[in-house]
Amino acid sequence: MWPTEKLMDALGLELPIIQAPMAGANGSAMAAAVCEAGGLGSLPCAMLDGDKIRAEIGVIRQRTSAPLNVNFFCHTPPEPDSQRQEAWKARLRTYYEELELDPNAEAPSVNRAPFDAATCEIVEDLKPEVISFHFGLPEKPLLDRVKAAGCKVISSATTSAEAEWLAERGCDAIIAQGYEAGGHRGIFLNEDVFAQAGTMALVPQVVNVVDVPVIAAGGIADGRGIAAAFALGAAGAQIGTAYLFTPESRVSEIHRDALKNVRDDQTALTNLFSGRPARGILNRVMREVGPLSKEAPPFPTAGGALAPLKAAAEAKGSGDFTSLWSGQAAALGREMSSGDLTRTFVEEARMHFEKLSGN
Repeated sequence: MWPTEKLMDALGLELPIIQAPMAGANGSAMAAAVCEAGGLGSLPCAMLDGDKIRAEIGVIRQRTSAPLNVNFFCHTPPEPDSQRQEAWKARLRTYYEELELDPNAEAPSVNRAPFDAATCEIVEDLKPEVISFHFGLPEKPLLDRVKAAGCKVISSATTSAEAEWLAERGCDAIIAQGYEAGGHRGIFLNEDVFAQAGTMALVPQVVNVVDVPVIAAGGIADGRGIAAAFALGAAGAQIGTAYLFTPESRVSEIHRDALKNVRDDQTALTNLFSGRPARGILNRVMREVGPLSKEAPPFPTAGGALAPLKAAAEAKGSGDFTSLWSGQAAALGREMSSGDLTRTFVEEARMHFEKLSGN
């Protein structure tokens, strides 16, 4: 039924549908369910230590032998900057006082680790079929080790220039992440998020400049979006926000409720929660401080000062200080299991392909 099987052939997949890795929002349960349904389930590892990575992959392997994607970040940790951190806490001081928190208390550390030699050893040991990276690629010696372990490598591009950069360094497929996508932008060659293209404009331009399969991401939440992605030249679709509605999603009830009520014009890019631009549902802190603020410390440290505010507000039932990650198509979300959702995507896409072919 698929117009092209280029991605399935490259990655050994039954279906060209990838569940986006969403750090903190999904784990082994969602990844295993998608794999079992024939898609490529993804395990986000940026917030997991080595033992947890092994444990989560172990759970998935007990449930399925289908290909698995394991995802890592490739950022460079910033140098400590106490002055900037203090300035950031000063900017948030009125919120601390409002919630009766000590603004002078030490902010908790933020756990988002980049791919390194120790993590690479885990990959070499467990050999997941696919490794995906966000914010570029690791250094060549590490990337060579990943490929030598037999893993296929994919990464996100937010521009055609980034796609070319990734292809030149040996990616087996490239995720074209449109402006509509929820969560962190995969941007890595520059910082100009406002100049980036939406999925419909980006995908065909990436297809034109690389020979490897292109995976469309951003604003895709049903079979119509999948069919459109293939019409643009993509060989697969990566879907994230739609999976946040499933019972396997680990989002809080506050986040889940926000997703159920969000419209297309109620998300924005923000750097307040991590220091890097990411799309989420507009809330109080985004409206009053940002959504993009030059005062926010560099990734991933900005979230430390917001963590106490988040905890205190959530205890009162509020998401005023919570990172409510979401793409622009959240209103198309449906409540069903991750496996059923994957199968529904296939049936919907099949119907639209048949319409387009006149059958």
